[in-house]
Amino acid sequence: MKLFHRVILTLAIGLLPVMALWSLLFYYGMVGEINDETDDALSDYAQLIMRRALVGAPLPQPDNGSNNSYSIVPVSEEYVRNNPQITFYDEMVYIPEKEETEPARVLKTIYRDGEGQHYELQVATPTFERKDLLETVAYNILGLYTVLMLTILAVVSIVYYLNMRPLYTLLKRLDKYRPGTKSTNFTDTTTVVEFRKLNDAVQKAMERAEYYFDRQNSFIGNASHELQTPLAILGTRLEWLMNSGTLSEEQMTEIIKMQRSLSRLVRLNRTLLLLSKIENGQFPETTEVNIAAIIRENIEIYSEIYADREISCTLQMSDGFKVSMNESLATTLISNLLKNSFVHNSNGGCVKVSIDGNTLTVANSGNEPLDASRIFERFYHKGNSDSTGLGLPLVSSIAERYGTKVEYCFADGMHCFSIKFMR
Repeated sequence: MKLFHRVILTLAIGLLPVMALWSLLFYYGMVGEINDETDDALSDYAQLIMRRALVGAPLPQPDNGSNNSYSIVPVSEEYVRNNPQITFYDEMVYIPEKEETEPARVLKTIYRDGEGQHYELQVATPTFERKDLLETVAYNILGLYTVLMLTILAVVSIVYYLNMRPLYTLLKRLDKYRPGTKSTNFTDTTTVVEFRKLNDAVQKAMERAEYYFDRQNSFIGNASHELQTPLAILGTRLEWLMNSGTLSEEQMTEIIKMQRSLSRLVRLNRTLLLLSKIENGQFPETTEVNIAAIIRENIEIYSEIYADREISCTLQMSDGFKVSMNESLATTLISNLLKNSFVHNSNGGCVKVSIDGNTLTVANSGNEPLDASRIFERFYHKGNSDSTGLGLPLVSSIAERYGTKVEYCFADGMHCFSIKFMR
């Protein structure tokens, strides 16, 4: 989830209890205010009735045009002692004029006439429907919440965009950064202290990464270069021993095994040196390379080498497919892709090479999918002890050198490797 969406979601969730509490306070505040006004009116009306009753004046008629109603009942001394002098409460009362029951606010009070007789006066006036008021408040609060959220969304979007631009600028640069590209200038003109500190921290981290990356590449390159001479000497001495004629059959077998291991070590050293040169940008020259011609040449070579395995080849491409890249790297890329399709194929299987638009696809027969998350890792190989585990990583490194990547999938019993060239 993006930070912006998380902020909006947090605001929305945080506002819910706030708005709910505010609506409750608003509702009860409104009810209290209405009751106060109603109670004042009831008190005035009760005072009018009591004054008229005490002086013997005519009392208001029940059908005087208002919805107010009253009743006067004589009460005993005991009743007076056990009940409050004045009480306000809500009750459902019957309105004769409307012939229906409605909610009303009721005032009960006790007074005494000149003869010492106590009376209870009950005055009632229709009031509002609490349920209707609650629904009205709820709908209005919901509308207010919606408008408030839309307003907050608009304001937060503008504020967020204006204040978070340095962060997104930094993230874009980090996405584009690759070790060895020397693009480590992460400074920005922001005046926000936190972003300046973040930029400085990233700058230092990239400089450390570049330093250790350069040291690693230098070590690999130097080590591979220094190993070439002793490996060549070992190969020459093993050949001399094999041609000396003094070895027994058992010794000859062991020498052959040693020579096979030495050959694998030579290939490994050569590939590591090539990888180091690629990552150090030592292949700057580019030219128009005919990929189709390189494919046909390598198909012919590997078909002869693995002729005993009876692997069939199918080509679907035009002869004029050219790309701009280093010719040596292009040859290495195609050679490793095709060799991989032959080496890791089954006897009697097939290799299919096709070019569709700018995309080259090399597919070979297989029984089960490979681990797509690991096949491009260095020194990872499955089921072949003679493999150096650097063929596909080398292909991937060359592809990244030219701003693309190798895609893998397993479909219809075929391992498929695809590269989209930037022409």
